[in-house]
Amino acid sequence: MKSFLTLAALAASALAQSVNIGSPADMSTVTPGNNITVQVNRPNTLTGSQEVAIAIGLFPCGGTDGQTPCAATNTTGVLGNVLYTGPYNPQYADGAPSLPPHQNFSVQVPSTFKSGQVSLGVAHFALVGASMMPIYEFVNTTLVVQ
Repeated sequence: MKSFLTLAALAASALAQSVNIGSPADMSTVTPGNNITVQVNRPNTLTGSQEVAIAIGLFPCGGTDGQTPCAATNTTGVLGNVLYTGPYNPQYADGAPSLPPHQNFSVQVPSTFKSGQVSLGVAHFALVGASMMPIYEFVNTTLVVQ
């Protein structure tokens, strides 16, 4: 029972550090060749953590015809075209007290992308808790290229 409680506490600490994609919203329309702003949120937590890095990518779900929806494609852990890799330093925004700590990244939708759905994926790596336990997570949302 004791080991179960320890494992549950570690899992809760890791989940408390989870990121989410604040923008663009699910099913937003994007245009090939244009920049989009990806807001990566990390809600505040009482558990100490050290951010290591993130990677942001776009994966075309549509296959060769561009018509397959992302819901019919396994996009779990798939970044596709990597648009950003590097440091992640979420902060509160001045004048926006309702937003959690976050960081905005401007990335360009590849000009070669065809119309259809794409998966916007974010891979996140951090060190959590007093023992600096490494955690990795992947979150994604679907966008529509037009």
